[in-house]
Amino acid sequence: GAAPLMHLSTLTEEGGFSNELAHLALTQPAVQDTLVDNLEAMLVQKGYRGLDIDFEYVRAEDGPAFAEFTGRVRRVLQVFGYPVSVALAPKTSPDQKGLLYEGIDYRLLGEAADRVMLMTYEWGYTYGPPMAVAPLNMVRRVVEYAVSAIPVEKISLGIPNYGYEWPLPYVRGTTKAQSISNREAVARAIDHGVPIRFDETAWSPYLRYWQYGIQNEIWFEDVRSIQGKFDLIREYGLQGAGYWQLMNFFRPNWLLMEEKFRIIRNN
Repeated sequence: GAAPLMHLSTLTEEGGFSNELAHLALTQPAVQDTLVDNLEAMLVQKGYRGLDIDFEYVRAEDGPAFAEFTGRVRRVLQVFGYPVSVALAPKTSPDQKGLLYEGIDYRLLGEAADRVMLMTYEWGYTYGPPMAVAPLNMVRRVVEYAVSAIPVEKISLGIPNYGYEWPLPYVRGTTKAQSISNREAVARAIDHGVPIRFDETAWSPYLRYWQYGIQNEIWFEDVRSIQGKFDLIREYGLQGAGYWQLMNFFRPNWLLMEEKFRIIRNN
């Protein structure tokens, strides 16, 4: 009963996001015309029910063009009844510095799209130090800024459905964390007989264990941390939630969601 959305991104075959691809699509009229025509054709051909746009690391100078492109796509697709959503880097202010943020204008993209999804995760990430993937105190700051720039009925909160495991000690530029499912994280605690602790500032579970002489640290999501994010959705009156990523099945999440929200299923 779920409605599949087509996903348009600047992700490359190497696994990174290309701001050069974004720049071409946003500034070259012939390229953009072809892209829009192909999007329309593909949506119809494949039976998708809408479009989700995820351009990351957009150059600051391409920010207005990104919003204009999103608005153009929305105008074309609304003829067919297809909604357009856009994924937004987790900003806490309009002038936030950094390549991930400077080309993402919350106000303009909020006006251009039918919906937005806040990518409120990846504070803890592959090459970063051990910490919560989506610390609730930081997620709240993003939401507070978002609702000041975008109508709340357009906003969905991004929720991570995964965690990371770091070997210790962490060495910047050398240590690489591995992605881990929430179920695998709990299994690690059981297998190694260690307690699952809970950080009340980040509102996130974590654990440490030793194996083969190496200490490992895991941050992940559980019912408590997800409930905290659900509470934010209710507190601010957001439209709903979006997840990255669905391939990790975590049944407690869906049971909690069914209990706390009325789920609207699109056919």
